[in-house]
Amino acid sequence: MAITLYDCSTAPSPRRARILLAEKGVAHATVQIDLRSGEQLGDAYRAINPQCTVPALRTDDGAVLTDNAAITAYVEARWPEPPLLGRTPVEKAEIASWNWRVEFEGYTAIAEAFRNSTPAMVNRALPGPQDYAQIPALAERGLLRVQHFIDMLDARLAGRDFLVGDALSIVDITAAVAVDFARIVKVKPGEQHPHLLRWRAALAQRPAFQL
Repeated sequence: MAITLYDCSTAPSPRRARILLAEKGVAHATVQIDLRSGEQLGDAYRAINPQCTVPALRTDDGAVLTDNAAITAYVEARWPEPPLLGRTPVEKAEIASWNWRVEFEGYTAIAEAFRNSTPAMVNRALPGPQDYAQIPALAERGLLRVQHFIDMLDARLAGRDFLVGDALSIVDITAAVAVDFARIVKVKPGEQHPHLLRWRAALAQRPAFQL
């Protein structure tokens, strides 16, 4: 059985998995799930991932991993080179901390701003099998958080080629996709963010980040 990534080419979360697999050089099959038509909520995909989210990864022994955290842990354990979760205990801890911070301060904020303001997301303010109503105030707060997130990344990248350590890590993947995704709420780095722009331009030269 081939490793299979359940993907959506237009969504940020599965893009993180695509970049991870590409950086590791992991061959896999891909199945596109059409989020626009609500395919993730249909019975066929619910049977694969009851959380109704992408990405999901079916391993070659039949296990199904249903979030980026699980996919990253599995891929790193099975294909340890190049290491994307760190080498030393301290580096591993710092990468874990920063990845959580990017998830919370970046992705959560963007999702708040987008899902609570977009007409297409009425009653879909949170991903998953349940419907949740939009809360406009969360959209306003989310937008402020996204702006602060961009500023924070720029400050962190002053004098650094990578967010943690001296090589690419999962933090760079998570953060780069978040920065690109922020454009959906009309927030993007500008000339006041020179370190962030330099870092993002360098990552864009890597083939995996062109996926």
